[in-house]
Amino acid sequence: MDQASPSEEKISDKASFGTTCRQLWFISRAFFASERRHKALRFLIILLTLALCVGGVQVLMSYVARDFMTAIAKKDAPAYLQSLWLYLGTFALAIPLGVYYRWTEERLALLWREWMAQHLIKRYFNNRAYYRLRGSASIDNPDQRISEDVRNFTISSLSFLLIALNATVSVIVFIGVLWAISVTLVGVLLVYAVAGTGLSILIGRRLVGLNYHQYQKEADFRYSLVRVRDNAESIAFYRGEKRERRDLVGRLGAAVQNMMIIIGWNRNLGFFINSYNYAALILPVVIVAPLFMRGEVEFGVVTQSAGAFAQVLAAVSLIITQFERLSAYLAGVQRLGMLWDDLDEFDAEEERAALEGNGEVDDDSRRVKLDKLTVRTPDGSKTLVNDLSFELRRNQSLLIMGASGTGKSSVLRTIAGLWPIGSGALERPPWQDIMFLPQRPYMIDGNLRDQLLYPYPDRGFSDEQILEVVGRVNLADVLDRVDSDLDRVMDWVNVLSIGEQQRVAFARLFLRNSKFAFLDEATSALDEDNQQRLYQLLKESRVGFISVGHRTTLIDYHDRVLQLDRSGSWEIK
Repeated sequence: MDQASPSEEKISDKASFGTTCRQLWFISRAFFASERRHKALRFLIILLTLALCVGGVQVLMSYVARDFMTAIAKKDAPAYLQSLWLYLGTFALAIPLGVYYRWTEERLALLWREWMAQHLIKRYFNNRAYYRLRGSASIDNPDQRISEDVRNFTISSLSFLLIALNATVSVIVFIGVLWAISVTLVGVLLVYAVAGTGLSILIGRRLVGLNYHQYQKEADFRYSLVRVRDNAESIAFYRGEKRERRDLVGRLGAAVQNMMIIIGWNRNLGFFINSYNYAALILPVVIVAPLFMRGEVEFGVVTQSAGAFAQVLAAVSLIITQFERLSAYLAGVQRLGMLWDDLDEFDAEEERAALEGNGEVDDDSRRVKLDKLTVRTPDGSKTLVNDLSFELRRNQSLLIMGASGTGKSSVLRTIAGLWPIGSGALERPPWQDIMFLPQRPYMIDGNLRDQLLYPYPDRGFSDEQILEVVGRVNLADVLDRVDSDLDRVMDWVNVLSIGEQQRVAFARLFLRNSKFAFLDEATSALDEDNQQRLYQLLKESRVGFISVGHRTTLIDYHDRVLQLDRSGSWEIK
């Protein structure tokens, strides 16, 4: 028997069976209590009705098949033809029922997936949860959980629901058939099913934890491939192909190794399940055949008992027959449940308490003012700046300088609300009046117009206004590349240099007409002439701005300089 590592043994303890059931209940209840509940319930009622109809047709077919086989054994031609037409009639009834049963199941699963993915995406962006989850130790690869795990969850949930429903119907309708044939047959079936279920759980219980681990390893491998694509140029400059290939092969190896363990446990479980299923083929015949030989039942009853026994046994042996799928499903529920629990929505007071710490914040000011503000890391383990105080109004500017690690960018993160305030007071204008320009701007998928108007593409700017701003920030060469077509869609991350991307960020700033701007080394990739041009435009637009940078030439474009020290002290010159 293959052995798993200690870390893999621990993985099954991450979420108890009770916790997993609770997560499943909350996730499912949210959908059927949502704004789409009426449509979902209609599909569900239709689905359950069709499932009952399919079960009823199966029972009818068992009786028709019994008479059909009996007529063959007796060589009764008229009864044979009559049973044949009835048999064909049940087929004609079963085919459309089966087709619409499957269609309704897929439509409900798609509706559920759409709602659940949209709900998680909404919560993912609410209060910048996507930013907070970057450093989460418990939530890896939220992108995979929202895309693949949601799709697998909705499909599998309905599949298991219908399997359980069909199993219940089969037990109810076919147990009566078996009871009428032989009470002994019912007793053997129940003992056989209970013993088999217990042994299958004992053999295959490790699969839940192993499948959870497999989801994680596959997601890590896929993420590494995406990272190589997004950083292809940097890797090429560094000639880092050997290192990246080694990392990818290592992640692939981890996924393959874990999958090998899963295959080993599936093999062990398969020995038992196949033995269990093959023995089930002969059991009902062994019990009913003597009754036929003594003339107590007709030959059709033998075949009917075998079919009914198989139906009921499959119904009461769900854990055995579906254990491999069930273990993967429960692992997916655990991953979604952990994400669901972590994406608790904050109301305004909770967000303020979570993000602002003990500091006082005014989000409706006409200035930026810090009063004895303490800047700390998000976990509170390190204080970067002590009792920082300054005030900035429109048409004023401040440059933040200091050695690496003194907290220059952290001051901007604190002003932006991305990091909590340790203590002190902060005043800042409303969000629509301020804009932050990072060192590496975010380039979206879309056309050039949407790129320049991000994040508000619906702002009513004419092409002339956009082109005028593009010319001011010296992006005319970019327009030449797209023949001045603002609707041209390109891979802007690879088409534009870093310097051009930084100029796009300034174009966004001027189109947005913000009153305050915060620049985190936003001109680091620009030459001196372009840097001077953009800062001159900032001055002319009467924007109040704070810059973070290392270049001493930046001093000429600012009114004051805030010098930070590693000790947490500071000085304004």
